[in-house]
Amino acid sequence: MRRLRAPFVILLLLAIHWVDARTGSAPFQHLYYIPIVFAGITLPPYGGVVAAAAAIVLYHIGNPRLLTFTYAEADVVQIALFLAIGVVTAKLADDRRQLHRMSETDDLTGLFNLRGFERRLGDALESARRIDGPLAMMVLDLDRLKSLNDTHGHHTGADAVRLVGAVIAQCLPKNAFGCRFGGDEFVIALPGFTAESAHGVATAIREAVNGTSPTLAGVPFPERTLSVSIGVAGFAHASDVASNGADPGEDLFHAADEALYAAKAAGRNHVRLASGLPTADSAAGARLDDGSMP
Repeated sequence: MRRLRAPFVILLLLAIHWVDARTGSAPFQHLYYIPIVFAGITLPPYGGVVAAAAAIVLYHIGNPRLLTFTYAEADVVQIALFLAIGVVTAKLADDRRQLHRMSETDDLTGLFNLRGFERRLGDALESARRIDGPLAMMVLDLDRLKSLNDTHGHHTGADAVRLVGAVIAQCLPKNAFGCRFGGDEFVIALPGFTAESAHGVATAIREAVNGTSPTLAGVPFPERTLSVSIGVAGFAHASDVASNGADPGEDLFHAADEALYAAKAAGRNHVRLASGLPTADSAAGARLDDGSMP
């Protein structure tokens, strides 16, 4: 659909030019505003300006007297309006996109906030269902943050959380995305990954965090000051996941969260795989057991 936007703008400009060339009427010339506004909104960042420039060229071609650069006052106003509408629409559309990004971004880490993550996760789950593909999720927790806050202050703890967010962003493979959903907790979705393949990504994040010599609140700390515990869950085929009305995203999260607790219980600074997810076969068996199916 997005690929059709530019051709649509071009066809609309040409159609309006055809009418303008045959009428030379100001009301029809005002129709140029439509593709200019549409391009400014849908073709960032310069679509509105380019469409305005194209409208000016077509306006000249449709009114041959303007090719000698002999302008009436109305012509100057019309050309100025084309440019102004193109620039203002592009600026307003860019501001709207920035506000949208800000509404889905965690201020401290630059990762998604929960709202943005849930939107992306919905798209990832739908894609996995469409191709019957894999999807993995990991839940990550910064170890001993409370102790760090109590000993060195909350500014140090905030810098530690910010650093972990930066490490996550650097280690995430293409199409993976993460968010901070608690003070020191993160959740990461990995479309196209099984739990087993996501384990390698989790290990890379754990080792990168633990191997960093961080500077927190302006104070240098040695390697191994920070560590994370990570739980990983996933499915190889979306059709294998129980379809009994449960949200597979919630199932993934709870399974990864339980694995996180196992990583904590193992002494922290560990990665643990979830034992498994409810499958379509197990859900069918459960329905048979409770008599809900004949």
